[in-house]
Amino acid sequence: MSTNMNITQFLADRSKLMRASEIRELLKWVTENVISFGGGMPDPSSFPVKEIIEVTRDVLSIKADKALQYGTTGGVTELREEIVRFMGKEGIRVDGPENVIITVGSQEALDIIGRLFINPGDYVITESPTYLAALQAFRIYGPRIIGIPMDNYGIRVDILEDTIKKVIDDGGKPKFIYVIPTGQNPTGITMSMERRKSLLDIASRYDLLVIEDDPYGYIYFGDEEPPARLKAMDSEGRVIYLSTFSKIAAPGLRLGWVAASSEVIRWFELAKQSIDLHTSTLNQYIAAELLRRGVIERNIPRIKEIYRSKRDLMLQALSEHMPEGVTWTRPSAGMFIWLTTPEKIDTGEMLNVAIKKYGVAYVPGKSFYPNEDRHNDMRLNFTYPTPQQIFEGIKRLALAIKEYLSQ
Repeated sequence: MSTNMNITQFLADRSKLMRASEIRELLKWVTENVISFGGGMPDPSSFPVKEIIEVTRDVLSIKADKALQYGTTGGVTELREEIVRFMGKEGIRVDGPENVIITVGSQEALDIIGRLFINPGDYVITESPTYLAALQAFRIYGPRIIGIPMDNYGIRVDILEDTIKKVIDDGGKPKFIYVIPTGQNPTGITMSMERRKSLLDIASRYDLLVIEDDPYGYIYFGDEEPPARLKAMDSEGRVIYLSTFSKIAAPGLRLGWVAASSEVIRWFELAKQSIDLHTSTLNQYIAAELLRRGVIERNIPRIKEIYRSKRDLMLQALSEHMPEGVTWTRPSAGMFIWLTTPEKIDTGEMLNVAIKKYGVAYVPGKSFYPNEDRHNDMRLNFTYPTPQQIFEGIKRLALAIKEYLSQ
């Protein structure tokens, strides 16, 4: 049904801060003839489908009266207890289920963080580049977002401290530092242990919160031992830890969690009550049983192997086909490779040609920067495409880049 009403006259001022996801807009233009490296989707073959079917049947047979009913805002106690045990095996220790809240994916947690902690004009610090949907979640609350450059070891802590000092000297104070330490989205970089220690030290000295977004830590596939989580190293209760079932089970469950002090969790519950009352009770019972039966822990090694293999295929294809002057990261976790072209290329402008002429799609890098101050990067997803698509898609992408470099 169409309308002649001017809806924009009714919109709140903050709605002007909303932006469409460049990734989701891109996917609208991808046809079956286009090889897409654009999304951030897991490999469907990694989903424990058989076990999810069995668990769902059992939950509905035994606990339907609870699983189909309204639940508490904090989440199903059984799931929170299982998550406490699951995190504990990774060195993340909290007092109990009262330190955990279940969210609709970790994306809801990011929005709640904005609701709770950001006033218009507040300073917020992120890595640069950083997770696009985090920027979207924060921006609606009107902060001043400061991006800190990264290198192969993670966020540049020297620049971070200089930036914090400057903000304080100018009469401000950052509210929090948002980081994705392991398999960072979009770069795939894993922050070194030394940088993690320095980050926590800086946060302590300047009394800042740290938001640790950890969707990929459980599927780390690097050659070396993974560094400890920031939350596992947190002795002051200043790290708010986010993770998700989307990468270790299936994104269709739409389940994430937050681990923090009981006081922080109480504020999260208060904010969540007015958003959606609670997360799907049925899906929480399914996830609790997947953890209790060991399904997720048994499936994680298989996910790691699938992703390690696909990463290696994409790295090989890049080394074989990309022209001189193009560089890329070598991720040890996560789903993405970050590719940088020579500065004469604007990857946003090139995208239309890449899709229509060469049949390959990617996400231009500009939107991942808080200030959108770079134009020659792109994010490539290696987890969803098939091995054949990876090789063919990289060949097509290299042809598009070569065309632009020759102009």
